[in-house]
Amino acid sequence: MKELEGKVALVTGAGQGVGEGIALALAAEGVNVVVTGRTEEKLVKTVTAIVDRGGKALAVVCNVKSSTDLARAVNETISHFGRLNILVNNAQEVPNGLLNEVSDEVFTAGFESGPLATLRLMKLAYPHLKGDGCIVNLASTVAKRWDMSGYGAYAAVKEAIRSLTRAAACEWGADGIRTNVILPHAKSPGLVWWMANNPEEAEAFQASIPQGRVGECEEDIGRFVVQLCSEGSRYVNGQTIAVDGGQAQLG
Repeated sequence: MKELEGKVALVTGAGQGVGEGIALALAAEGVNVVVTGRTEEKLVKTVTAIVDRGGKALAVVCNVKSSTDLARAVNETISHFGRLNILVNNAQEVPNGLLNEVSDEVFTAGFESGPLATLRLMKLAYPHLKGDGCIVNLASTVAKRWDMSGYGAYAAVKEAIRSLTRAAACEWGADGIRTNVILPHAKSPGLVWWMANNPEEAEAFQASIPQGRVGECEEDIGRFVVQLCSEGSRYVNGQTIAVDGGQAQLG
């Protein structure tokens, strides 16, 4: 029997990219996965891939900016699978652009889909996670760039997620809940688009990764999340971990 078999995970933004990779990796270890996102067609694709591999999954259409949708996602998870052990906050609208160009609307969307949604969902999941729960939030190494031009608003919302993660780890550790945040580099649709449209910057970006490549959504990021949720990581709590091939120096 696999270590995580029978546990239940809720993964936001799981219809594509990193979220999908995490969902697939968890399902491969016997985790029942609730995949959420705004586009049902993408969610069905992820669920189908999991089921075709012999796993169990449930698709729940959910806009993380809606507190009603978040509550419904947790309720449907409990109703369908009877428990919730792992929460992965991955969904995020990205407020990129120079500070003078980022509108209030774009920044607010980044805040609502990032730190606010993360906090809301952690609080909704808290009663169910008590005892042996694991929360994995996603942030970014963008705040560690030597030149943050064009990335300030994005870094701001991602750094807020890091702060919330640390607070949850400190406040909920005694309740048997571990909370960590990862900063991944992976071939998500967003990064693939960025690399295609910014070839010179993308070439320099990839050259700055000691391992010389961008990570795979399932094999690199998803598999690490599996490890982070496993017994071997039971004493890892409140940490920021870059899963980026060695590019960022955290401090």
